[in-house]
Amino acid sequence: MKKTAEGPETRSAAAAAAGGSAVPGAAAATHAGSQSGAGVQEEQRGTRNKVARSILDHGPSTAAELATRLELTAAAVRRHLDSLVGEGVVEPREKRVYGSRGRGRPAKVFALTDCGRDAFDQDYDRLAADALRWIAQSAGGGERGDAAVADFARARVAEQAELYRRALERVPPEERTRALAEALSKDGYAATARSAPASAGGSSLGEQLCQHHCPVAHTAEQFPQLCEAETEVFSRLLGTHVQRLATIAHGDGVCTTFVPSAHPQPPPGRPHGGSGPPEQAADETRSATRSTNSSTSKATTAPANNTAGRNPA
Repeated sequence: MKKTAEGPETRSAAAAAAGGSAVPGAAAATHAGSQSGAGVQEEQRGTRNKVARSILDHGPSTAAELATRLELTAAAVRRHLDSLVGEGVVEPREKRVYGSRGRGRPAKVFALTDCGRDAFDQDYDRLAADALRWIAQSAGGGERGDAAVADFARARVAEQAELYRRALERVPPEERTRALAEALSKDGYAATARSAPASAGGSSLGEQLCQHHCPVAHTAEQFPQLCEAETEVFSRLLGTHVQRLATIAHGDGVCTTFVPSAHPQPPPGRPHGGSGPPEQAADETRSATRSTNSSTSKATTAPANNTAGRNPA
């Protein structure tokens, strides 16, 4: 009789036919394989990080230079460079040659992109805080310093406010909060607009503009004028008094702004005319907002073009 090679699958089938169970062994092999695969992927990611770090430390480098520096084969380095290029972390360039250049094509070097640099430690928050602190001190400190920082904050958002105004002019008044959320998301804010929690009477008194990301949150912790200038812009753009209920800079999960309805819908049995001024409406929704702040982040966000956007506050 001819003897056939017996692999793991053959043995498993034989065991099952004999009434035994080969599942535990197969499951163990599968689990071990998945663990091995995850380990390989983690190792490759670590090597790619070393390649990117080497470029950061030494500047634009050729594949051969990286291979020598990291004690890797040139083929392995090129494979990691291809992955980093695909991720937008590095980009290929022609090597700059000083003096006369020899025959043949110039060597290709790989340099970090802006996105690649952002992946490493940055100190932008401290730089921004130091600049605002210098503005305040140069103005004399105290109330004058605070006013100078506030003037800077208003000037900073002026240009963006004009872009937002153009976007809001294209939609009817009842859709402007949503349009503002979309405009903010294009600046990297991940903003949403939704109906405010209903009051005790059962009516929705307005909308909530929620910003799930704030690029300057750490700086705004020290300089609340940034948030105040943004709130002023929202009020002007929406043509109504708005009220901040929560901010990421103050430790809340979401920056939440209450926008009162121009014509609030009364609950059944209540006369038309709303339930009071915007301040009262905001007070009625504040407690509900705090209890639902965590769920706000689950709302569908408007599309964001750039996660490193510019925050108008």
